Amino acid sequence: MDPDAAASVAAGFPPPRPELVALAGALPPNILFGTSSWPTDGWASDVYYRSYHDKPPAARLEEYVRYPLFRQVGINTAFYEAPSERVLDAYARVLPPGYACDVKVWDRITARRFIRDRRWGPLSGQLNPDFLNAPLFLDNVLARYARAFSRQALCFVFQFQAMRGTDLLAATEWAEQLDRFFDQLPKGFRYAVELRNAELLTDLHGEVLKRHGVAHVFNWWTEMPPIGTQLHLPWSWSADFVVARGLLKPGRRYAEAVKLFEPYDRVREPQPQLRQDLLRLMQEAVRRRCEARIHINNRAEGNAPGTIRALATAFVNQGS
Repeated sequence: MDPDAAASVAAGFPPPRPELVALAGALPPNILFGTSSWPTDGWASDVYYRSYHDKPPAARLEEYVRYPLFRQVGINTAFYEAPSERVLDAYARVLPPGYACDVKVWDRITARRFIRDRRWGPLSGQLNPDFLNAPLFLDNVLARYARAFSRQALCFVFQFQAMRGTDLLAATEWAEQLDRFFDQLPKGFRYAVELRNAELLTDLHGEVLKRHGVAHVFNWWTEMPPIGTQLHLPWSWSADFVVARGLLKPGRRYAEAVKLFEPYDRVREPQPQLRQDLLRLMQEAVRRRCEARIHINNRAEGNAPGTIRALATAFVNQGS
């Protein structure tokens, strides 16, 4: 029996399906698929074989990491609040040593303006005084993750929500602020920047990323140009690794995708352009010998594991 299959049986899980083991084994080691959509009941009898009703999220991760095509995981728990060390410790205990973890940084640091949400209380709707506050990131985010995930391969993803109207910084000011921010961060960690304003995809922005070895996040999202367009940006391979996120069909609203795709139990709407662009990205990553961390959201096509299987199959078949 395959060692991974034997380990699954010993832990009380069914062994992984042989065809998935074979497909994963045919992928280059620098292609790392995964998702932050993993708390999904609709994956029952595909990824998950236990019931996770009333169980903490970390329990589900123990089975997630046994799925052959998942080589990394996105953790978004602390996007809406400072990360809880208790929760991070629970995650870290079930993630194998060296496992790739992309963690989305607390939006207290990445939000230009507090959205109108009750969690912000009297700050709701106001400009955020902690936007790009490096000491706050170092003390309340990096230090906590670095301690809890000392055995895993961390990458901090700074997702900057779309800035509207006068909140949108000019390209020069944006680049200067981002440059000052990364100047204050330690160099021994991986960082990636995800923009949701196409106006900021400038050479000035790219120069900042390259100067600090920060990865550009190729994102497929409602208001951004396609990943294929982003691949043509001369600076888009700004680090020795890359992050890609297949999130939401351009022009589609989040609520619409939820209505279309829940309970996320199967691929309901294949997106040929997304798949083609990600295959191009994978080919380029192999050519550059660059690690590619590719996240697929359930709201891209309806079922993240199904999209990942399709991408892996197409990539392996085109090379055979």
